[in-house]
Amino acid sequence: MTRQANTHGGGAKTNANGLYFEQTTDLESALKKSGYNVLDHRVYHDNQIIGLSVQKYSFYKLFLEPNNINYKQFNSKQWLPDECLVNYTTNTVYIIEKKFQNTSGSVDEKLPNCDFKKKEYEKLCHPIEYSVEFLYVFNDWFQQKQYRDTLAYIKDVGCNYFFNTIPLDFLGL
Repeated sequence: MTRQANTHGGGAKTNANGLYFEQTTDLESALKKSGYNVLDHRVYHDNQIIGLSVQKYSFYKLFLEPNNINYKQFNSKQWLPDECLVNYTTNTVYIIEKKFQNTSGSVDEKLPNCDFKKKEYEKLCHPIEYSVEFLYVFNDWFQQKQYRDTLAYIKDVGCNYFFNTIPLDFLGL
Protein backbone atom coordinates (compact mmCIF):
# COMPACT_ATOMS: atom_id res chain seq x y z
CA MET A 1 0.00 0.00 0.00
CA THR A 2 1.64 3.24 -1.11
CA ARG A 3 1.39 6.20 1.21
CA GLN A 4 1.48 9.93 0.73
CA ALA A 5 5.08 11.09 1.02
CA ASN A 6 6.18 13.56 3.66
CA THR A 7 8.63 15.66 1.68
CA HIS A 8 10.34 16.93 4.84
CA GLY A 9 11.44 13.66 6.46
CA GLY A 10 14.45 11.32 6.36
CA GLY A 11 15.85 8.98 3.77
CA ALA A 12 19.55 9.74 3.81
CA LYS A 13 20.70 6.95 6.15
CA THR A 14 19.79 3.72 4.43
CA ASN A 15 21.29 0.61 6.04
CA ALA A 16 22.39 -1.98 3.48
CA ASN A 17 21.48 -4.76 5.93
CA GLY A 18 18.10 -3.30 6.80
CA LEU A 19 14.65 -2.61 5.54
CA TYR A 20 14.54 0.91 4.19
CA PHE A 21 11.37 2.22 5.71
CA GLU A 22 10.54 5.66 4.44
CA GLN A 23 7.02 6.98 4.88
CA THR A 24 6.00 5.95 1.37
CA THR A 25 6.76 2.27 2.04
CA ASP A 26 4.83 -0.34 3.93
CA LEU A 27 6.41 -3.39 5.54
CA GLU A 28 5.18 -5.75 2.85
CA SER A 29 6.80 -3.72 0.08
CA ALA A 30 10.02 -3.39 2.07
CA LEU A 31 10.15 -7.16 2.63
CA LYS A 32 9.64 -7.82 -1.07
CA LYS A 33 12.44 -5.40 -1.95
CA SER A 34 14.68 -7.35 0.44
CA GLY A 35 14.03 -10.66 -1.33
CA TYR A 36 11.14 -12.09 0.67
CA ASN A 37 7.94 -13.24 -0.98
CA VAL A 38 4.68 -11.95 0.47
CA LEU A 39 1.38 -13.46 -0.60
CA ASP A 40 -1.90 -12.61 1.14
CA HIS A 41 0.05 -11.19 4.10
CA ARG A 42 2.07 -14.41 4.51
CA VAL A 43 5.84 -13.92 4.39
CA TYR A 44 7.93 -16.61 2.68
CA HIS A 45 11.65 -17.25 2.53
CA ASP A 46 12.97 -20.10 0.39
CA ASN A 47 9.35 -21.16 -0.25
CA GLN A 48 8.68 -21.64 3.47
CA ILE A 49 6.23 -19.50 5.38
CA ILE A 50 8.06 -17.63 8.11
CA GLY A 51 5.47 -15.12 9.25
CA LEU A 52 2.79 -12.54 8.59
CA SER A 53 2.94 -8.91 7.54
CA VAL A 54 -0.21 -7.16 8.77
CA GLN A 55 -1.51 -3.68 9.51
CA LYS A 56 -4.26 -2.24 11.70
CA TYR A 57 -7.31 -4.54 11.87
CA SER A 58 -5.55 -7.32 9.94
CA PHE A 59 -3.49 -8.00 13.06
CA TYR A 60 -6.70 -9.14 14.75
CA LYS A 61 -8.36 -10.82 11.79
CA LEU A 62 -5.37 -12.72 10.43
CA PHE A 63 -3.35 -13.44 13.57
CA LEU A 64 -5.23 -13.13 16.84
CA GLU A 65 -8.66 -14.46 15.84
CA PRO A 66 -7.28 -17.62 14.16
CA ASN A 67 -5.41 -18.20 17.45
CA ASN A 68 -8.68 -17.88 19.39
CA ILE A 69 -7.75 -14.55 20.95
CA ASN A 70 -10.66 -12.18 21.50
CA TYR A 71 -9.07 -8.83 22.32
CA LYS A 72 -12.03 -7.87 24.54
CA GLN A 73 -10.92 -10.50 27.06
CA PHE A 74 -7.56 -8.72 27.46
CA ASN A 75 -7.84 -5.08 26.34
CA SER A 76 -10.56 -2.47 26.68
CA LYS A 77 -9.98 -1.32 23.10
CA GLN A 78 -8.29 -2.42 19.91
CA TRP A 79 -4.80 -1.07 19.35
CA LEU A 80 -4.07 -0.73 15.66
CA PRO A 81 -0.42 -1.11 14.69
CA ASP A 82 0.87 0.89 11.73
CA GLU A 83 2.72 -2.26 10.73
CA CYS A 84 3.30 -5.64 12.30
CA LEU A 85 5.55 -8.57 11.50
CA VAL A 86 4.60 -11.84 13.15
CA ASN A 87 7.71 -14.00 13.02
CA TYR A 88 6.74 -17.66 13.29
CA THR A 89 10.37 -18.75 13.60
CA THR A 90 11.05 -16.74 16.76
CA ASN A 91 7.44 -16.57 18.08
CA THR A 92 7.75 -12.81 18.18
CA VAL A 93 5.30 -10.09 17.23
CA TYR A 94 7.03 -6.90 16.09
CA ILE A 95 4.72 -3.91 16.49
CA ILE A 96 5.98 -1.09 14.28
CA GLU A 97 4.83 2.49 14.69
CA LYS A 98 6.10 5.03 12.17
CA LYS A 99 6.58 8.64 13.16
CA PHE A 100 7.55 11.32 10.66
CA GLN A 101 7.77 14.94 11.78
CA ASN A 102 9.06 18.22 10.46
CA THR A 103 7.86 20.42 13.36
CA SER A 104 7.31 19.95 17.07
CA GLY A 105 3.81 18.88 17.95
CA SER A 106 1.54 16.44 19.69
CA VAL A 107 3.57 13.41 18.61
CA ASP A 108 6.24 14.50 21.11
CA GLU A 109 3.94 13.66 23.99
CA LYS A 110 2.77 10.36 22.47
CA LEU A 111 6.20 8.77 22.15
CA PRO A 112 6.57 7.69 25.82
CA ASN A 113 3.30 5.72 25.50
CA CYS A 114 5.25 2.89 23.87
CA ASP A 115 5.58 1.16 27.25
CA PHE A 116 1.81 1.12 27.76
CA LYS A 117 1.10 -0.07 24.23
CA LYS A 118 3.72 -2.81 24.42
CA LYS A 119 2.08 -4.11 27.59
CA GLU A 120 -1.34 -4.07 25.91
CA TYR A 121 -0.01 -6.13 23.00
CA GLU A 122 1.76 -8.48 25.42
CA LYS A 123 -1.56 -9.24 27.13
CA LEU A 124 -2.92 -10.35 23.74
CA CYS A 125 0.08 -12.43 22.73
CA HIS A 126 1.03 -14.05 26.05
CA PRO A 127 -1.69 -16.77 25.94
CA ILE A 128 -0.35 -18.01 22.59
CA GLU A 129 3.28 -17.78 23.76
CA TYR A 130 4.43 -14.98 21.48
CA SER A 131 6.73 -12.28 22.79
CA VAL A 132 6.28 -8.67 21.71
CA GLU A 133 8.80 -6.14 20.50
CA PHE A 134 7.54 -2.58 20.13
CA LEU A 135 9.52 -0.28 17.89
CA TYR A 136 9.33 3.08 16.28
CA VAL A 137 10.68 3.99 12.88
CA PHE A 138 11.55 7.68 12.99
CA ASN A 139 12.68 10.09 10.34
CA ASP A 140 15.75 12.22 10.98
CA TRP A 141 13.70 14.92 12.77
CA PHE A 142 13.86 12.85 15.95
CA GLN A 143 17.67 12.89 16.02
CA GLN A 144 17.60 16.44 17.37
CA LYS A 145 19.01 16.90 20.87
CA GLN A 146 15.61 17.82 22.34
CA TYR A 147 14.59 14.16 21.89
CA ARG A 148 17.57 12.76 23.83
CA ASP A 149 15.54 12.13 27.02
CA THR A 150 12.59 10.67 25.13
CA LEU A 151 14.81 8.32 23.12
CA ALA A 152 16.58 7.19 26.30
CA TYR A 153 13.22 6.53 27.96
CA ILE A 154 12.02 4.46 24.99
CA LYS A 155 15.04 2.18 25.40
CA ASP A 156 14.79 2.15 29.21
CA VAL A 157 11.25 0.72 29.11
CA GLY A 158 12.21 -2.07 26.70
CA CYS A 159 11.03 -0.55 23.47
CA ASN A 160 13.19 0.27 20.45
CA TYR A 161 13.58 2.80 17.70
CA PHE A 162 15.38 3.11 14.40
CA PHE A 163 15.87 5.96 11.99
CA ASN A 164 14.55 5.42 8.46
CA THR A 165 15.28 1.69 8.47
CA ILE A 166 14.81 -1.52 10.42
CA PRO A 167 17.78 -3.92 10.54
CA LEU A 168 16.69 -7.33 9.28
CA ASP A 169 18.39 -9.09 12.16
CA PHE A 170 16.26 -7.11 14.62
CA LEU A 171 13.17 -8.70 13.05
CA GLY A 172 14.75 -12.14 13.33
CA LEU A 173 15.16 -12.35 9.55
